[in-house]
Amino acid sequence: MSLVKDISAQAAKAAKVLALLDTESKNNVLKEMAEALRANKEHIKAENESDLANARDNNLAAAMVDRLTLTDERIEDMAVGIETIADLDDPVGQLRSLGERPNGIKINKMRVPLGVICMIYEARPNVTADAGALCFKSGNAVILRGGKEALASSKAIASVLHSVLEKHNLPTALISVIPDPDRGLLMDLMQQRDTIDLIIPRGGEGLINFVTENSTVPVIQHFKGVCHLYVDKDADLDVAMNLLLNGKTQRTGVCNALEGLVVHQEVAEAFLARAAKELEAKGVRVNADAQAAKFFSNANVIGDDEFGEEYLDLEIAVRIVADFDAAVAHIDRFGSFHTEVICTKDEQTANLFQRSVDASVVMVNASSRFSDGSQLGLGAEIGIATTKLHAYGPMGLESLTTEKYLVDGEGQIRS
Repeated sequence: MSLVKDISAQAAKAAKVLALLDTESKNNVLKEMAEALRANKEHIKAENESDLANARDNNLAAAMVDRLTLTDERIEDMAVGIETIADLDDPVGQLRSLGERPNGIKINKMRVPLGVICMIYEARPNVTADAGALCFKSGNAVILRGGKEALASSKAIASVLHSVLEKHNLPTALISVIPDPDRGLLMDLMQQRDTIDLIIPRGGEGLINFVTENSTVPVIQHFKGVCHLYVDKDADLDVAMNLLLNGKTQRTGVCNALEGLVVHQEVAEAFLARAAKELEAKGVRVNADAQAAKFFSNANVIGDDEFGEEYLDLEIAVRIVADFDAAVAHIDRFGSFHTEVICTKDEQTANLFQRSVDASVVMVNASSRFSDGSQLGLGAEIGIATTKLHAYGPMGLESLTTEKYLVDGEGQIRS
């Protein structure tokens, strides 16, 4: 049996054990995992430093290095995320009544785990903890295939989680790390449809496309985050400025950072004159249409087909639009179904924007940076689904389960 087949088979076997574990036991394990991460943070950081050294030697992009870096604060965030997951309601076993049929049979639906989840990701070692905890609480085994950039960090985190599983006599195959980044193993992994129930890739557009095109296992796609802020004619411009600066500059190398600014022509002069100063002070490079470019001293003028880039850096695209409909049309064309934001004081416009815009998260007068599982009350997230299958947006516990029918009768037969 190949390495991947063996790992997948063991994960499927382990998932059967976990599916029967009660909520209190799962929560106790998760809380101990959080404490174990804190207790072993120096070991984790030491392994992470070896990944960072390789990243520097290979001239990885700044956004990739940022995602790869583990600090005391980020390790604490992982621990707190696991504790938050432990405190969430357990979806597994929840019943939903569909009533009784005229012949007397009673129908319910019960929420159950998917089984085995495979995560494919790049320089994101925190995914190891987040995905491990979310899958564990939702009753799923998880197979983690990180990129070579984060392999040492991911293995270190997994070893800490394994120590807790072993303490509770649970199979370590519940959280498995593919120990070799060889592309051939990745191809093999994507063919294990007999044992893997779902693949979730997280990373660049190239990775998502590669997995989608080559997997025989169902795929939840987490495509790029081209997120926009639309400043409406009825916007509070002070609020709009705060949303712009937070969304663009608070952390650039993440999928919920702003990449586009769309401004109604009635407030363009007042807003963009201020925005130019603030963005320049923050070192943000501006790409703009000809109309918007005149408000910036060093804007790069771009054509109509050059919008829609995911910069993951201190860079943004700016456009002035004639009205609300033009703003929505721009977002429809260049958005990525991730997160879109409107700043407006008009409640009717806000409601229309939320109904009209096609994105998994649509915000009114709130930063795009809140488009995150932990910020939306899910604990951690296993990804942000930008395809419209059973999950859309940040995926938490419920998104990692499905429902099956339970039918109770008293000997009824169909005539």
